[in-house]
Amino acid sequence: MLFDSIVRKELARSFAATLVVILTIVITMMLIRVLGNAAKGSISPADVVMFLGFSTLAHLPTMLSLSLFVAVVLSLGRMYRDSEMHVWFASGLSLARFVRPVLWMAAPVLGVIAGLLLAVWPWVNAKMLDLREQYEQRSDLSRVTPGMFQSSSDGRRVFFIERDADGTQGARNVFIVVRRDQGDSVTSAQGGRIEDQQGDRYLVLDSGQRNETRADSGERTVARFEEYRVLVDERQVRQAQARPPKAVPTLDLLADPSAVNNGELAWRLGMVAAAVNLLLAGIGLAATSPRRAGNWNLVFALLAFVVQFNLVNLSQAWVADGRMSWAGALAVLHGGVFLACLALLWWRDHGTTFTLRAGATAAAR
Repeated sequence: MLFDSIVRKELARSFAATLVVILTIVITMMLIRVLGNAAKGSISPADVVMFLGFSTLAHLPTMLSLSLFVAVVLSLGRMYRDSEMHVWFASGLSLARFVRPVLWMAAPVLGVIAGLLLAVWPWVNAKMLDLREQYEQRSDLSRVTPGMFQSSSDGRRVFFIERDADGTQGARNVFIVVRRDQGDSVTSAQGGRIEDQQGDRYLVLDSGQRNETRADSGERTVARFEEYRVLVDERQVRQAQARPPKAVPTLDLLADPSAVNNGELAWRLGMVAAAVNLLLAGIGLAATSPRRAGNWNLVFALLAFVVQFNLVNLSQAWVADGRMSWAGALAVLHGGVFLACLALLWWRDHGTTFTLRAGATAAAR
């Protein structure tokens, strides 16, 4: 049908343009955040590109949902301002008739959103967690960037080194500041290397001095050394820790129905349901008057988007606390929003006519 084809093409163009803009903004913000984490030593500088890609995949469902929602509001809003909607209404079409072409255009995107949330989301979080754990398990010296001051994993040591060009285990011009309950110490050496002894890893310093200040008495001592060994505080064999729910596959969440897992399951399914509800809400919220200079419907639509996704996070917290089941959260929250969207569409189609008829009946009496 000509009507469906025109609406789908209009929505597709608006969706593509909106997605490009949102992707550009979000990727720029995530790049700044990832670079900041790398500068603080939370992640490896070599993994910046990987973290950026994983973060983009993790946030892609939200960006796709927002792009669909904005595309519906902008496209139908333009039709209202150009009086194109009045032509369709005069042809006997109602606002509810726009649901079919909108859902038809959005069906592939909704499928991608569901696949990303149910399959890619836990995989991406598991990969980022593995990268963080691998970087945290590295020795303090190997975590240090040559030419920069860097703190250790426990926050008690500050390092500055110039790494040798022949390998990663050696360093020259080493500077170490150690803060302990007994006092602080400053150690400097011309060179250093890593040695493993009986499962423990030591930093061996050559030709340097150590300045120590006691916290209780303020006494200062200076000692010179030809060789000095410092135990690097790291666990070479790390015990396996339980993965957070966001890194657990969806099938495993269903197999282990704990409160926290159910909360994560409610969030994933709720994000898919929220994307569908937002499409219906966008059709009803796009209505505007051609005589209005502003586009306030877009402001209200974005506010509805923020409220909807905050409610999804709130429902996850309620399910994780055991206040309600994940099925109940989906039925109450998203089922209620779905009914509200249908009521909005009905009001847009029949509200004005019903009001005029009721007023005419009252005047006749």
